[in-house]
Amino acid sequence: MSATAVIHEQKHVPQPRQVGKPGGFLHRTNFTTAVISGIVLAAIFYFITGAIVQKVTGGGQQNNLSLPDGLQQQITMMYIGWIIGFMAGIGAFAGPIRWMLGHDLTHADAEYMAGKDMGRKKFWKYTTDHKVVGIQYLIVALILFGLGGLLAMLIRTELGVTWAEVFNPNFYNSLIGTHGIVMIIAMIIAVTGPLGNFIVPIMCGARDMAFPRLNALSLWLLVAAIPPLVSNLLMGGIRDGWTVYQPLADQAPVGMIGYQITIIVFAFSTGIASVNLITTVVTMRARGMTWSRVPIFVYGVVGSSIMGLIWFPMFQYSQILALSDRVLQTSFYTPASGGSVWLYENLFWLLGHPEVYVIVIPATAALLEIMPVFLRKPLFSYKLAIAGIFGIVGLSAVVWVHHMYMTGWAPSSNYPFMMSTEMISIPFSFLLLVMLGTMWRGKPWMKLPMMAVYAVIWNKVIGGITGVYLSDTPVDQYMHGSMFVVAHFHFMLMGAGLFGAMGAIAYWFPKMTNRYLDELVASIGFWTAFVGFQITFFAMFVAGLQGMPRRVLQFDQAFNMANWISTVGAYVIGIGMLIFLYAMITSWRSGKLAPGNPWGAHTLEAQTETPVPHENFPVLPVVTSDPYDFGVPDPYEMLDDAELEANEGVSKVGAS
Repeated sequence: MSATAVIHEQKHVPQPRQVGKPGGFLHRTNFTTAVISGIVLAAIFYFITGAIVQKVTGGGQQNNLSLPDGLQQQITMMYIGWIIGFMAGIGAFAGPIRWMLGHDLTHADAEYMAGKDMGRKKFWKYTTDHKVVGIQYLIVALILFGLGGLLAMLIRTELGVTWAEVFNPNFYNSLIGTHGIVMIIAMIIAVTGPLGNFIVPIMCGARDMAFPRLNALSLWLLVAAIPPLVSNLLMGGIRDGWTVYQPLADQAPVGMIGYQITIIVFAFSTGIASVNLITTVVTMRARGMTWSRVPIFVYGVVGSSIMGLIWFPMFQYSQILALSDRVLQTSFYTPASGGSVWLYENLFWLLGHPEVYVIVIPATAALLEIMPVFLRKPLFSYKLAIAGIFGIVGLSAVVWVHHMYMTGWAPSSNYPFMMSTEMISIPFSFLLLVMLGTMWRGKPWMKLPMMAVYAVIWNKVIGGITGVYLSDTPVDQYMHGSMFVVAHFHFMLMGAGLFGAMGAIAYWFPKMTNRYLDELVASIGFWTAFVGFQITFFAMFVAGLQGMPRRVLQFDQAFNMANWISTVGAYVIGIGMLIFLYAMITSWRSGKLAPGNPWGAHTLEAQTETPVPHENFPVLPVVTSDPYDFGVPDPYEMLDDAELEANEGVSKVGAS
């Protein structure tokens, strides 16, 4: 992407009166103060709620779970106290409180909040710089993947031992549910969290996100939501899978409340982040960056954000109503009291399937961004890729019922939704065709980001084809609830989403950390995990075709071999991921220093220095061509310096 910069006259901007030292209350806040205040307020809310409930009810027994009266209310208020206390302790309320007091933020305040000249301390604070937030998202995603991967290893350990209980059945069921939701959250933020925050604003030519403080808010809401989810394992667990169908889930232990609070808070986090990303792209693109010049990765992030903004509230509503049934004794999902379980299933799956594309689209778009750079040729059919992205966004609204074929709800709708589900494979195939077309007759530079492209294409083909099988009502009746389904969605979420994210992280790692990722060690980890992935989930396909149901602790000996192979493969995945993580950590600490544009890309983030300056660009760029003009002469390259200076005061700062 050719870029020029218009040099504007610097004008003094009147500032409000500085109240106190820059940053004010934020000088006293960090992750430690957030944890302490969260724990303290959680304890206060717990004991005050207990006293109030005891006074109102006079003791007694909870009606459906034989739990002490008021415990559900106490646990709920404890989690709410934790969220409020944590956010207060990290400094999330400092800006609104200053505004209410009439203390407008000065430029010095804004620079402190952005972490300027703060060193590593800024990563532990409520920092508004989009680059810091991107790194924070990356760290949180790695922690979540570590937790989810550990739970997966425990699950496969249990399934690798036939007719022997390594874990208590209730705890095993809790492992299944917690692993599922932890990995779903991790996959949702894997690309749009780190790269959507760090890369997209620079790629658009902006100096920050549209709403910097909301950007920090979305990150720390996610962090605050993690402990309630993890704590469910200590409070009876979630034993109904990550879908936690009602009304069965209403009978679960109080650990279920942690799950519900997590989803409610996480939905706020994704909604805020989605609004911020969309607004940034729509309103803050560089001059000359028309919609036909927007990098395809930006389109992928916008498409994912649109789906998150529309569909995540459905998931949130489902859990708000479920929490109300538990705590306030309402009956939204209790048929005996006039409720409907169909309400829950429809609300859940309205998000449950678009969530797949929320994960896969940005990972695929990142690979489409990588391919022209490593193939040194333009992206094949840029407009077809955009049509594929937004075709998926549109059709994602009309596919959720294929998850309900076997429930008995509206059986006459099965075949229309079978058709809509098969139709969504068309725009999905557009993206695959663009990838194949870009590869055609190319001479690839075989670095890790490009190798990830080949891995993801393989996984997407397998995941896509098996998904077509499951979209057909007659076939789904046979394979419903089997290990075949588990293998299919892992090929989509992990095979396409996670391996795509690994390739994207490898590509932008030098820009984010100022150092190259260790190519040899990271590649060993990547391909080890890839081979283990194939072993694990091909064995699950076999077990599913044999008839093995998912979410079972014990199984027939006919499934022994498939499960043993799958468990071995899972441990290979774990080894590969640990090697990749080791490569990231060691490279981050002491890797080879990277230049500003290590891959020779044409997009705007490649035209900045590394490390990226505090405000990204010394002067705002002006875009003069599309980002995939490899082999096309830059018109400004043909002008000498005198002609450039005479061209309306425009000076060239970066060109292809």
